[in-house]
Amino acid sequence: MRNATLARLLAVGLGLSGLTACTATTESTQVGVRVNKVPLLSARGVEPDVLPQGATYFFFRPFYDWYVYDVAIQNLVMVREPDEGDRTGDDSLRFKTIDGNDVSVNVTVQWAIDPARTPYLLQFVGGSTTEVEEKLVRPVSRAVIRDVLNQLTSEEYYQASRRFETAVEASERLNRIFEREGVIVQQILLGEHKFNDTYEQIIRDKKVAEQEAERLVSETEAAGEEQKRDLERAKGQVSKQIEGALGEASKRRLEADAIYFQRQKQAEALLAEKQAHAKGLTEQANALAGSGGTKMVKLEIAKALQGKRMLFLPAGGAMDVRTTDMNTLLMSLGLNRAVGTSGE
Repeated sequence: MRNATLARLLAVGLGLSGLTACTATTESTQVGVRVNKVPLLSARGVEPDVLPQGATYFFFRPFYDWYVYDVAIQNLVMVREPDEGDRTGDDSLRFKTIDGNDVSVNVTVQWAIDPARTPYLLQFVGGSTTEVEEKLVRPVSRAVIRDVLNQLTSEEYYQASRRFETAVEASERLNRIFEREGVIVQQILLGEHKFNDTYEQIIRDKKVAEQEAERLVSETEAAGEEQKRDLERAKGQVSKQIEGALGEASKRRLEADAIYFQRQKQAEALLAEKQAHAKGLTEQANALAGSGGTKMVKLEIAKALQGKRMLFLPAGGAMDVRTTDMNTLLMSLGLNRAVGTSGE
């Protein structure tokens, strides 16, 4: 009885549709999910089996609904520029820093569907990748990323390393939430940001002041280095002059030592000569003081009178030439001439 009823239902279905069979195809990045509408061969509802990518499937279309999910990496683009994001107009993410500044930032969420969880997504989220993005990925991502960015100060947001840490933290939070939903977040990219106009002007003024301060610091450091170089050059010149003066002083000292040595030797030689001369005079005087000295005087007198005419006159009436001692007379005359006391 049951088989007959099924046969009749099949016949009616085929007759109404005018079809004997239906094909369904998945692309290289797609998976398929069927929903059984007629509980004849299986339970009614979403089938748990996932039909893999790149294949063609045959089934009676009137008895099934067919859903396809793209499981390649998707980009949820939420940006300020009206013609570049997934939505027209300003779709950037707005948040408030700890210190109270309003910021808008372009955000891109790279995500993908877990193929094994597509039956679950079909039952509880949406029947396509676009619906999953709009109903699940987009609202949850904006909320979580905003919560994480709200932890930053205005100054921290300008630090690239801190922004990167924040993006990683947001990715980890989203994956913990999406794990049971069948969505995997690959990466979060934080793009161009914009503070409110007043704060933007303050930031620009601060950047200008910092650049000016850096320039002044650089110039000061350069001047300091130049002074160091000048000081080293001056030290080198002074050292050179000192070495030159020391060398000249050493030269003069050596020349003075040479002159002193020469004069000393000359003085010693002169002293020795004078001492020898004095010694000779002393010895001569000693020799003249003895008996030999009288003889020498006589000899000298004789040499002085040799070849000269002598006239002998009586000095007085009592003198007798015949009885005059010629030796005594000659000696007397010689001595008088020698001492310059002659009576002539």
